[in-house]
Amino acid sequence: MKKVAIKVDQVVKNYGNRTILDAMTLDVFEGETLVILGGSGSGKSTLLRLMMGTVKPNGGDVVAFGKSLCGMDEAALEDYRKSVGVLFQSAALFNSMSIKDNVALPLREHTDLPEENIDIQVTIKLEMVGLREHGEKMPSELSGGMKKRAGLARAMAMDPKILFYDEPSAGLDPVTSAEIDELIMAMNKKLGVTSVVVTHEMDSAFRIADRMVLLDRGKFIVSGTPEEMKASEDPLVRQFIYGLTTGPLTDRKRTGGYERQLMGEV
Repeated sequence: MKKVAIKVDQVVKNYGNRTILDAMTLDVFEGETLVILGGSGSGKSTLLRLMMGTVKPNGGDVVAFGKSLCGMDEAALEDYRKSVGVLFQSAALFNSMSIKDNVALPLREHTDLPEENIDIQVTIKLEMVGLREHGEKMPSELSGGMKKRAGLARAMAMDPKILFYDEPSAGLDPVTSAEIDELIMAMNKKLGVTSVVVTHEMDSAFRIADRMVLLDRGKFIVSGTPEEMKASEDPLVRQFIYGLTTGPLTDRKRTGGYERQLMGEV
């Protein structure tokens, strides 16, 4: 039986009067690559931040490796965050630091390792992403794909149990996007980490996923393997997966009261 790495249990998240996640329940299993799909505003990024421990829910709980994130004090949460790595959409590198220093930063901030040991760890991580010879360069000297690789090296600096990816292929050409996908799959295989990926890129999603989940308006809709998702007869799933111009998603927009709002009726 698969072990659960993170359990999202009946989570509710509100921002003001808006409900972003509505009684969300989801299990992330150890060692899998889980891809979270959904349209803009479906709650994907909020769900990711909840699992990362950077925001707290208004209801329900997030349990990581058997421990409630909601029950943790700030010190315990900080320890948990050290056990996860994050590749942000923009790579979020510090422009004033070399690539080596960007990757070394978490080790310098959160460990007591001597500098020579940090240098070894940084070299290993840069080699894993194919950037060992570029460590002295500044972020401005790198292509978009190389920045993503550098961001991944930094995300792996503390040897995390879980890697979170926020739109890892965003802004990349198809070939570079495929290279990043191959790197994500290689990291899972080599390191045995659990990966959670938020993406809009369907080619990428089907390439890397062991399992996929689809969110809609803050609710969990369906979960399955890539093959199961492709074979789904659910109209909403089919429209999203195949990018169809007709279906529940577009019907909803057409009946959303836009014309009545223009006429001052709503």
